[in-house]
Amino acid sequence: MQDLVEAWATLLSRHTDNPAVAAVGRDLVASWAEPHRRYHSVDHLRGILGHVEELAEFADDADAVRLAAWYHDAVYAGLPDDEERSARRAEEDLSRLGLQPQLVDEVARLIRLTVTHDPAPGDRNGEVLSDADLAALAVPRDDYVRNTAAIRAEYHHVPDDAFRRGRVQVLVALLGGPGVFRTEYARREWEGPAQGNLRAELATLTG
Repeated sequence: MQDLVEAWATLLSRHTDNPAVAAVGRDLVASWAEPHRRYHSVDHLRGILGHVEELAEFADDADAVRLAAWYHDAVYAGLPDDEERSARRAEEDLSRLGLQPQLVDEVARLIRLTVTHDPAPGDRNGEVLSDADLAALAVPRDDYVRNTAAIRAEYHHVPDDAFRRGRVQVLVALLGGPGVFRTEYARREWEGPAQGNLRAELATLTG
C-alpha cells in the first residue's frame, strides 16, 4: 500500500508542508484496510481515485474531489452515519494539517453528498465525485455480482428482509433519476452497462 501513501503525500504537498501529513496518510490507509471491509476496501479506494483522474477535467477543483475520495468511506461500519463521521474526520484531519478552510469545507460537503449521489445541476465537483464513486456499477456482470455479495457481507448485521428492502430502495432511486451519471464522459462510457447491472439486480430482488 506504499503507492497510496505516496499518492497521499503528493496530493497534500500542494496544500501544506505540515510534517504530520505522512502519519495522517498512514492512518487513513489503515482505515481502508480494516478487516471487516469486503467492498469498501483499499481496492475501492484505488478504484475511485483512478476514476477521479479520468473525470478530473470536469471538476472545478479536482484536488477537493481527490481529497473527498480519500475520505468518503474513511469511516465505514455499515451504519447510517458513516458519511457524516467520514466528513467530520476529514474536517478534523485537514484542518489540523493546515489546509485552507474553504478547501476543507468543500471536501466535507462533497463527502456528505455521497449519501444521495444527487449533486445539484452545475455542481461540477459533486458530479465528478458521485460519478467516480458509482463507476463500479458499470463493471462486467460477474464483477458486479461479486461486488454486491461483498456489500451484503459488510451488512451481515442486517436481516435479509431488511437488507433486501433497503437495496431495492437504492436501486429504484438510481434508476428513477435522470441517469446514474452526470458528467458527459461517464454518461457515454458507463451509463449503459450500469443500467443493465442495476435492472438485473432489481429483477432478482423483486422477481
